[in-house]
Amino acid sequence: MAGHRREPEPVSAAPHMARFARIFAERGMPEGGTLISDTPEPIPALEAAQARIPRLYRNAVAEHPRVADWVRTIAETAQAPNLRARRQVTHGPSLLLVGRTGRGKTHAAFGAIRALLGVGIDVRWHATTAADLYAEMRPRQGVDPEWMLRRIIRTPVLILDDLGAAKSSEWTEELTYRLINQRSIHQLPTLVTSNLPIRDLRAQIGDRVASRLTGMCEQVVFTGPDRRRQDIAA
Repeated sequence: MAGHRREPEPVSAAPHMARFARIFAERGMPEGGTLISDTPEPIPALEAAQARIPRLYRNAVAEHPRVADWVRTIAETAQAPNLRARRQVTHGPSLLLVGRTGRGKTHAAFGAIRALLGVGIDVRWHATTAADLYAEMRPRQGVDPEWMLRRIIRTPVLILDDLGAAKSSEWTEELTYRLINQRSIHQLPTLVTSNLPIRDLRAQIGDRVASRLTGMCEQVVFTGPDRRRQDIAA
């Protein structure tokens, strides 16, 4: 008689809510608060990620309250495929971080990645600028752009930085549409940053992309002084 294969048991998020609340508080992110830059003890996943995070953002924190709320939501909805596995990011909301250059949008996006890793869940992530994405997707010998695009589309958490800054064309619009549309359909958490307000961004990326973007993302506006100029002055 053939053995019966046991299906993985779904894991309820409820038992983990209190644990995450405690970890957030230990990390300096109590309810309604913000993140601190350093965790109280080394976290292997966070330490490993530091090599992939640009040096400028290796101490980044999710200081904006709405970005910190996004981190909590993603962490609390993470799921484990079975009882023995770590909780993983599988789906969730997205953010469109807009504001003039130097206002801390990219800092906040990498801070959000660091915060997710800091609470001990499994996070597969990728970060790229829109300009770098287009450069990587251009056909060249020995590279399969379609495979690369599918890999980025399926990444559980994506930072798409500086959308609207690169020169646009029908090809870049189609590429951006495919990326944003698929991530919207599958509700994959995406952090999009842009120096342009949505009305100006629409002219750069096209109506189809802008429509999907506004439908899938909560818009967070960054204001204040240029942080880069403040750093130089200091």
